Amino acid sequence: MARRASSMSLRSPKLSAGRESPSASSTFASAILGPESEEWVKQWSSVNARDLIDSRIVAVEADTSVEDACDLLLSEDIPCLAVRALPGTTSYPFVGLFDFSDVNAFLTLAATRHTIPPHELKANASADQIMSAARSGHVPVHLVSNLSEKNFLETVHYDATIISLLATFARGTHRVLVHSLPPSNDFLGMVSDRGLLSWFFSYAERTSSFRSYLDNSLCALGLPSLHIHSSVVATTGTAQVLDAMRLMSEQGVSSIAVTDEEHGTLLSVVSVTDVGKMVVPSESNQILSAPLHQFIAQIRAPDGSTDGVDKYPIYLVSPTTKLSFAIQKLLATNAHRLFVTDNDYLPPASYPVSSTGSLCGIVSIVDILSLFAIIANIPDVDPTKRMRQRRASSSSSQSSRSGLASRDFTRSRSSSRASLPLSASPRIVATSGDTRSSISNLDTFQWSELVSLRKTE
Repeated sequence: MARRASSMSLRSPKLSAGRESPSASSTFASAILGPESEEWVKQWSSVNARDLIDSRIVAVEADTSVEDACDLLLSEDIPCLAVRALPGTTSYPFVGLFDFSDVNAFLTLAATRHTIPPHELKANASADQIMSAARSGHVPVHLVSNLSEKNFLETVHYDATIISLLATFARGTHRVLVHSLPPSNDFLGMVSDRGLLSWFFSYAERTSSFRSYLDNSLCALGLPSLHIHSSVVATTGTAQVLDAMRLMSEQGVSSIAVTDEEHGTLLSVVSVTDVGKMVVPSESNQILSAPLHQFIAQIRAPDGSTDGVDKYPIYLVSPTTKLSFAIQKLLATNAHRLFVTDNDYLPPASYPVSSTGSLCGIVSIVDILSLFAIIANIPDVDPTKRMRQRRASSSSSQSSRSGLASRDFTRSRSSSRASLPLSASPRIVATSGDTRSSISNLDTFQWSELVSLRKTE
């Protein structure tokens, strides 16, 4: 995919030997396993998935507006909504899920639609339907469900065990719905990848052999997609909020690193949840053209407002960090991934305390669960497969399009969204007035004005 900006690898020279394939990682990880691992798997097989349910299912009707669905995500403080199927279309109760990754993909489409050639939009059924619905002033949430292609609806049966959860999460899934006892067609609730990771950490606390295994370093374990040797999706603090939104949408990730432009040191992190909680309630689209360092300051503002302490978490580990510590940090910060830095690099003394050494990789919850899936002898463990497929299908359509104005450091697990290639950032013009407009008809992004202009072109 051609990009205007120059790409810069964030690899550490010391760690640039290359990354292990999933099969090689399996052999590598198994080399430090003892015979007790068979007992671990036996115990995992005896635990039902339904006992790990950590979230209720909040459902919305298929025709609910995107605006109302966004408001529900925010007011209920939940990770996602289940979108009911349209009446008469299927016997299945839900058509898909809707989360902040979908919100980010929708807002990115809204803000950049006029940069996409009409024939490309026509070729994309979802985008074309969304545009048609927007012209009528109402975008139903079922059209935006899984627009990000990160939020697939996955289910397990009532008697499923932790092994079934591992097999599902090891494919890159983040949430699983658990069926009720047959013959009911309902669901008991939802299990998240974080909930499963929390269970494994609790298991380690009562199982000394497994706790010892988790005390190995990240690099020693050879996680199936521990991208220490690969570059990382990142942008700089001077890039615009819309640049970050589009980068997350194109690369199929839910958060990106924000780095110092000169030294590549990690300054902070921006996620699709930040976009949902900051951009959606905003009364002006000026926030889209704001530099990320200002956006991050707004995110941090509530932290420390009562006691003067900056509580903004830093999601950092090193290649020599123990897996047990990485798990603790993922759970404590409520993060999906940690950024790996090279301890041999020290930033200048003038840098803020939140900045770090050389950014060189990522380890995620799915990576760690994939390692446990390998221990359980689950076949074909490859958490990057779905992303690689999306990237392969989209690379040809985007090869002739210009990229972000910000610097793009793309690690190998990241992918462009296959469904909707997006081009360079447009100039975002703030609307007049202070009243929040409905994002369903996209007035916030002057949708109707640009649609009418396109008709006359």
